[in-house]
Formats: sequence, structure tokens, C-alpha cells
Amino acid sequence: MSHRVGVLALQGAVGPHVRAIDAAGGSATLVRTPDQIERVDSLILPGGESTTIGMLAERFGLMEPIRRFAGAGRPILGTCAGMILLAKDIVGSEQARIGVMDIHVRRNSFGRQVDSFEVPLSIPALGGDPFPGVFIRAPHIESAEPCVEVLARFGDRIVFARQGNLLAASFHPELTSDHRVHQLLLSIS
Repeated sequence: MSHRVGVLALQGAVGPHVRAIDAAGGSATLVRTPDQIERVDSLILPGGESTTIGMLAERFGLMEPIRRFAGAGRPILGTCAGMILLAKDIVGSEQARIGVMDIHVRRNSFGRQVDSFEVPLSIPALGGDPFPGVFIRAPHIESAEPCVEVLARFGDRIVFARQGNLLAASFHPELTSDHRVHQLLLSIS
């Protein structure tokens, strides 16, 4: 049986993650309820509007089930807005968050949507070839507690990190044909 990956489907870049997980060898399914979250092996929090996703997650009673999911050691990948939702601290914001990862995140660190760009990132955990980092109104990790492993930086900014079963990326791996970030998620059990 293949690894079942739930993609939180409240708002944002859901479809590209579904296609990336399927291409990486997993089986993606959309999740919108606590029961659906309990039936998957790992979870993706996609990019989008973090305030909107957080507000909807609260409204639909998903915050605590996702926190329990993380606390049980089940893998979660948060990309862009998903990274913000995973962070315990969002610099200058009290917005709703899941708050399970010991990182301090700053929103919109790389400019507005029109300032989006792609840059090759060195990510040794994914092998020797650079990974195409697609940044769209991206956050970055301003600082991380010692329990967090920094997987990649862009300049002096942390853009990819892991804390045990949790992965957080500033960029959008689902928008490329390189599926190594999704394969990394599938490899965490």
C-alpha cells in the first residue's frame, strides 16, 4: 500500500502538491476534516494566504487535530504559507497558527508577488544537484532553536529546515518537476 499523503485543501496551491506527491510515488488525497486527517500517513500544508488558511483551519476545527498529528511524530511538510502556520513565532504577528515548529518566521521576506523569482538552492539533504527554489511572496526563517536542522539557506536567510518529522520550506517545490522535497517527506516515517 502506498504512502497516503493528505494535502490540506482549504485554500492555496493544492493541486500542484497532489500531482507532485503522485509523481514522487505517494498517493495524495485532499483533507478538509479532522477525520480525513486521521486517515493519512503524512500531511502537506500548502502555500497560499496564511491568515486565510489559519482562519479556516480554526473555523473547521483542524488546528488541534493537526497539532496532535505532529505531536504523534507523523510527517508534515509546510511550504510558504504552510511554513508560517507551522512556526511557533511569526515576527510581528499574532495570527492563528498551528505553532509546532521551533522557528521564528518573517512573512513576505522577498518582496511582493511581482518580485517572484527562481534560484538554484544547494540542499545537501537532497543530493548534489541544485534544487530549483521558486519564491513567491515567500517567508524566511529568521532564527531557529537548536533542535531545528537548517537544510538550506538563500544568502543569509534560512529557507528550508527540518525538526524531526516536520519540514518547512520558504519556496514552492510543488511548482517544479523536481520531486525530491516530496520524496523526502515520503521517506520520513
